Amino acid sequence: MDSKELKKIFDSFNKLKVLIIGDLMLDVYYWGDVSRISPEAPVPIVAVSKKESRMGGAGNVAINIQAMGAIPILCSVIGDDTNGEKLVKILKDKKLPIGGILKTEDRPTTTKTRIISSNHHIVRIDDETEDQIGDKQTKRLLDQVQKFIVGGIDVIIFEDYDKGVISSTLIKNVIALAKKHKIPTVVDPKKKNFMDYKEVTLFKPNLKELKEGLKVDVQAGDIKQVQTVTDQFRKSQKIANILVTLSEYGVFINSDKEKKLVPAHIRNISDVSGAGDTVVSLAALCCALNLPPIQIAFLSNLAGGQVCEKTGVVPVDKKQLFEEALQYMNNK
Repeated sequence: MDSKELKKIFDSFNKLKVLIIGDLMLDVYYWGDVSRISPEAPVPIVAVSKKESRMGGAGNVAINIQAMGAIPILCSVIGDDTNGEKLVKILKDKKLPIGGILKTEDRPTTTKTRIISSNHHIVRIDDETEDQIGDKQTKRLLDQVQKFIVGGIDVIIFEDYDKGVISSTLIKNVIALAKKHKIPTVVDPKKKNFMDYKEVTLFKPNLKELKEGLKVDVQAGDIKQVQTVTDQFRKSQKIANILVTLSEYGVFINSDKEKKLVPAHIRNISDVSGAGDTVVSLAALCCALNLPPIQIAFLSNLAGGQVCEKTGVVPVDKKQLFEEALQYMNNK
């Protein structure tokens, strides 16, 4: 891959439409300073200086997709509550479509509140339910997905956080629709539905998810072991590509064409929150362009590392990513 090819890839991202199906969340941040311990209990007192609400979960994937110049379309179920209204407002503010966002009174909007001081997390508070959405809501969601697919989509992402939006029924039907319309499917899995994603284009677990999903003990530094496990799983599930993120070791790509570790780049790690969302976003965009597996792994790995240098859940910087990729190629 030379500089002209890289620029063509990055320009081509601007033409893509990405359907993101999964658990949409509200991320609330409190930033402040700690100067003393509470007299009521041995805990720090955080004097709040700033508060911000952002989209999380599948929403963070949408923001990463948008940051790369593509058009993200979210399909999810949220609560008919104040935090749900905040999410819809954020979507509108970012000029993102809201037609795929379904509200229900049966569940709260998944909300994660983080309190941060001096670039360190003090505590996180989760307000959520992990109950599966009902059959009626699943059908409504599937109807919306079908409309978007018929309207024209370049790639589909399953962003699964085990919060109840994605079910085996939904997975089976969406994959069938995608295959019918020749649309690549990319999965960011969790434990509950891990074995339900069959015949997808790319499956992206991290090491913890791989171990929990397959009930195996795999060491990140043992690449032969990672290859053996992913070989067996890929073939049994008829998956085209498996991309395993291995933290400081980098990412491992397993496909018919490539079985290779792409090492992590040296970084000043500040916060790993949201890095997996960034990796799957780049992987999906690359799949939409039908790029070779090694290029998918390279760009995804570089993007995931970039966001780890920043505090909080933040999207990839397209310009910075291009420059880093270019620099890497020139130094190779």
